[in-house]
Amino acid sequence: MRSAVAAALMAGGVACAATGQALAAPAPSEIADAPPRTALSFAHTPSGTRVGTANQGEARPGLSIVKLYVADYMIRHGDGSPEDLELGQRMIRDSDDAAASQAYAKYPQSIDAVAAEYRLTGTRGAAFWGNSVTSTADTVTFLEAKKTTDPNSPVLGWMATAAPVAVDGTHQNWGTGALPSVTGTKWGWSDDGSSVVASASFGPDFSVAANTYGTAEQHTDDVLGAFGSDFTPSAGAVPPP
Repeated sequence: MRSAVAAALMAGGVACAATGQALAAPAPSEIADAPPRTALSFAHTPSGTRVGTANQGEARPGLSIVKLYVADYMIRHGDGSPEDLELGQRMIRDSDDAAASQAYAKYPQSIDAVAAEYRLTGTRGAAFWGNSVTSTADTVTFLEAKKTTDPNSPVLGWMATAAPVAVDGTHQNWGTGALPSVTGTKWGWSDDGSSVVASASFGPDFSVAANTYGTAEQHTDDVLGAFGSDFTPSAGAVPPP
């Protein structure tokens, strides 16, 4: 069923009934029905409307989503070396853990510094980047800030040109990346590939992030379910085998 969330989004401008024109952003009209295993946050850029699950502020395993923060810090506050650019590209496009470890060893303050700068209250760094935590609300806040204040950021460019297959062989074509009008996506998964997964995407007029205690297939089902049946998933966007 459609909830008050849908009404708020309509009022906020996700769909413009007065003009008869719908914007490109999908609307999470069924977000209230998302199972508790999944946290999900959504922001509509033109109106500033934000909605999320009740657990969207929960600090969950950051997985490779925190590579966004490491790369952002490194690009803006690092030494500007070609090595840093290469590491950033490998981290985001290919989800290369070795590159992330190398970058985080060089900039161990990066996650906490970005969290402080963007006021990401559920994000904390750790001695090992893979043990850091973030929330879906924080990731959407970060993406919206990058889009509005730093639209030419290489981080966004790398998300927009993500490799079809990550360096460890994981297919990168699921979760929020399956939504229509998505421009770029970053995916994350646990070492065992099934206990916790995450994805974060942006489009011209929205940002969305989700984290699921479960498999990539469950994650995709929960994300698509939150957006109801009023759209067709992006071509080629299917759960990985």
